[in-house]
Amino acid sequence: MPNSASGGRPVLLVGVSHSICALPLEHVIETMRPLPLQPVASAPFYVCGASIVRGIPTPVVDLGIVLGKAGGAIGRFVALRLGDKQVVVSVEAVLGVQRLDESKIENLPPLLQEAANETIESIGTLDRRMLFVLRASWMLPDNVWQTLANGENS
Repeated sequence: MPNSASGGRPVLLVGVSHSICALPLEHVIETMRPLPLQPVASAPFYVCGASIVRGIPTPVVDLGIVLGKAGGAIGRFVALRLGDKQVVVSVEAVLGVQRLDESKIENLPPLLQEAANETIESIGTLDRRMLFVLRASWMLPDNVWQTLANGENS
């Protein structure tokens, strides 16, 4: 992957269902092998369960499903800090860190903005593959956090 030495926002690039997703590096805590999953009652369809990450029950989101693709093979977990919460996204592969030249990335067209469910900030291409830039401020619904706080699993 090309790495621009100057300018641009640092991101972690991950592979998801034949696409690439850019995760803002300031929100990445760590990458890891997949951990055991426990189902979470009443979770949205893109939450595949919860794992214990460094002692914290953490929801695991299938990033492929969030992007509107079929859930892919889980190759790695990426722990993210979203506000005061921790979330894990499951991805097929971690591709590396680079600076994202945002001048080559477009804002989502109005039709796609609604479909993005407020998780995708922009869209573009990288190495002839679709690139999705994850919005830094997306959050899971409150009921997921409440279920985890109450220790309710299905």
